[in-house]
Amino acid sequence: MLLAEMMSSSVLFLPSSSLFLTKQVTTSKGRAAAAVAAVRCSSRPNLSEAHEEEEEDGVALMGRRHAMASAAAAACGVSVFSFAGESMAVKQGLLAGRIPGLSDPDEQGWRTYRRPDDKSGGHGVGWSPIIPYAFKVPDGWEEVPVSIADLGGTEIDLRFANSKQGRLFVVVAPVRRFADLDDATIEKIGPPEKVIDAFGPEVIGENVEGKVLSMATAEYSGRTYYQFELEPPHIFITATAAGNRLYLFNVTANGLQWKRNYKDLKQIAESFRVV
Repeated sequence: MLLAEMMSSSVLFLPSSSLFLTKQVTTSKGRAAAAVAAVRCSSRPNLSEAHEEEEEDGVALMGRRHAMASAAAAACGVSVFSFAGESMAVKQGLLAGRIPGLSDPDEQGWRTYRRPDDKSGGHGVGWSPIIPYAFKVPDGWEEVPVSIADLGGTEIDLRFANSKQGRLFVVVAPVRRFADLDDATIEKIGPPEKVIDAFGPEVIGENVEGKVLSMATAEYSGRTYYQFELEPPHIFITATAAGNRLYLFNVTANGLQWKRNYKDLKQIAESFRVV
């Protein structure tokens, strides 16, 4: 089990989880039967959840234990981390019937997504509802199914993608998994350097040393946001906290998409707000 100490001895990253995948097979009578392969890939969850193959430079966003999970699943012929939207995508319970949260395009052609108040998702009994968040994307970005990476605890709450520009995912993690806080702020969790050192590896699947191109702090409506740009892989990470949740908003793209759409991708990342 990994112990990632952030601020002090009282701030520990101590989650544990399993990965469950579902594969469809067909019987001799032509009826589909569900063959469930339960693969324990790690003693903790991966915040990035998915392995997404790039068109340009093969950049992959995955947990550090991806190789172990892949080997375990190989015997079943299952792709452990598949891009959301592929045939192997496993949808999160009620989240399969996603509640639309996108506005109509504004004058600049941008749409605002706000997490619906009654959208399913959470971290089990005893956790308060997720405080909604919002962000903006150019017209043409769409929500895609979320694969199950952890049936309880840390999870990817949302995915969006545009085949020509890039993709994003939102992680909403219970703060108590790594800090004894009830009303969390990102400042209480740690300064920018410690936050990216602790959570960056969970997003990109490797140590962030030497990869952080920039970091900044912004404040909107009294809430502080840490903003990071990493390379490689090409990714913007916006971090904040509210209630008993940590929010990580991640915007990424392959090399060609990043070069062509850098300005828009950065604008998407900086638009994230917890409302």
